[in-house]
Amino acid sequence: MNFNENKPIYLQIVDYVCEQAMTGKWKEGDKILSSRELGSLLEVNPNTALRAYDYLQNVDIVENRRGLGSFMCSGALEKIIHLRKERFFNEELPLLFKSMKLLDIQLDELENAYQKFSINPLKNIE
Repeated sequence: MNFNENKPIYLQIVDYVCEQAMTGKWKEGDKILSSRELGSLLEVNPNTALRAYDYLQNVDIVENRRGLGSFMCSGALEKIIHLRKERFFNEELPLLFKSMKLLDIQLDELENAYQKFSINPLKNIE
């Protein structure tokens, strides 16, 4: 995993876990990697992975079952999508609109780019 130095690592791990759920790799009710396993996989300190899991527990996306491990909560995907949409509209979209204004990009240009992208949406993401 390539970490961005402008965002705390534990929040980037939160994003990673959320993406696992959003792509269907980790489903609601599934047992997920322990913080130690996740830390090893992502090559970070297990305490950093544990901090990410603590955050996810506080927002009811991950639950720890004593003696059994960590699991994706029921309703986790809906919560993740809600949180991601909220972040998109409050943080990412204003930056996009600012760039559009500075670069004099019109909505029709953005729509054309969106149409091209939506033909093969994962091509530029993974």
